[in-house]
Amino acid sequence: MSDGQDLILELVRKLHRDREQERRFVPGETLVMPSGAALDEDDRAALVEAALNLRIAAGVSATTFERRLSKTLHRRKVHLTNSGSSANLLALTALTQAELGDARLKPGDEVITVAAGFPTTVNPIVQNQMIPVFVDIELGTYNTTAERVAEAISPRTRAIMIAHALGNPFPVAEVAELAKANGLFFVEDNCDAVGSTYQDQLTGTFGDFSTVSFYPAHHLTMGEGGCVTTDSVKLARVVESLRDWGRDCWCEPGQCDTCGKRYTQQFAALPAGYDHKYVFSHVGYNLKSTDLHASLGLSQLQRLPEFGESRRRNWRRLREGLDGVPGLILPSATPGSDPSWFGFIITVAADAGFTRPEIVNFLEARRIGTRMLFAGNLTRQPAYANVGYRVSGSLDNSDVVTERTFWVGVFPGLTDEMIDYVIASIRQFAHDRS
Repeated sequence: MSDGQDLILELVRKLHRDREQERRFVPGETLVMPSGAALDEDDRAALVEAALNLRIAAGVSATTFERRLSKTLHRRKVHLTNSGSSANLLALTALTQAELGDARLKPGDEVITVAAGFPTTVNPIVQNQMIPVFVDIELGTYNTTAERVAEAISPRTRAIMIAHALGNPFPVAEVAELAKANGLFFVEDNCDAVGSTYQDQLTGTFGDFSTVSFYPAHHLTMGEGGCVTTDSVKLARVVESLRDWGRDCWCEPGQCDTCGKRYTQQFAALPAGYDHKYVFSHVGYNLKSTDLHASLGLSQLQRLPEFGESRRRNWRRLREGLDGVPGLILPSATPGSDPSWFGFIITVAADAGFTRPEIVNFLEARRIGTRMLFAGNLTRQPAYANVGYRVSGSLDNSDVVTERTFWVGVFPGLTDEMIDYVIASIRQFAHDRS
């Protein structure tokens, strides 16, 4: 780096430190956010350095992040995308491609998923003209069960695509076994659960594909971004092509003729020797990320263990502090799991004597941010009013979530003082209503 750039980056670091010193928590005035990015001076400097060097497209930082992330996530291949939602779209779309032969997914096939969750776990099923099959969840863990998934399998079922609920793993090993035994593809949406384990194995390592989000609310942030992971080189190649306009070429950004056959091949009806960089083998998208985003991701990645421990510690503090509060159903980890929690989820009991809107409005008035369990029961959302789907069993608990469930934050940006303020506020509300 030049002397001028070194000076700029040192000033950037000083700016960050000065701003952090100005921060203080004032109960009732400072917003206790339910989620957010935990950014330090290294993150700020990494992002500014990339900008100073005008690394505005995907390049060395993006490829470096992919390689380091693959080791962290224990997956052979990682491809960065512009969002976790795009990662979900790429993962399922890759399973519809000709490379998979007769095994590929086709319009009209059924894909088992969970009714209570985030839309973009389900939307790729609809966007690829397949049929979502919705199953219910358990209160407490807010995940489905292997038994519910097994009961949902029909002769038309071809895949399973489920997300871990707020960092709490569903019984992913058992679901993976079900998929294998029934010849089904399995896409594991790990966007909310990076660093969680099930039976001492990292979530995101069980499926044909897994996906991650790097939106600011998540365990690592790039500002915007996500990734698709797999252990299959064949599937990874399909994802890369679909992500990169559908091109056949696999050269890294700024490279040419990696295959050594750039002008010597024949493709379909194209002229012999047509430039391989402009041969398109899939109907693809442009869903790439950039070096600006990846530079922030590389800085954040070093702190992943710290972030996971902070999330677990904040969750435990809330769980212990709220134990015994009347009218509330508190969360629990799925048996056999060690979640890296995304949030602390609470359901108002049917006989609580108060409603979710009442407690949520009380907390929001005290500047404590709350969120729903995303879309609740997706079959009740307007977007799916004219979408074909099948329901397996009842969705009673998904309806409970829609009516009576909310969550508060555990992310690393929260201090003990903030967590204790949340606990005291909830306890005060319950005491006043008892």
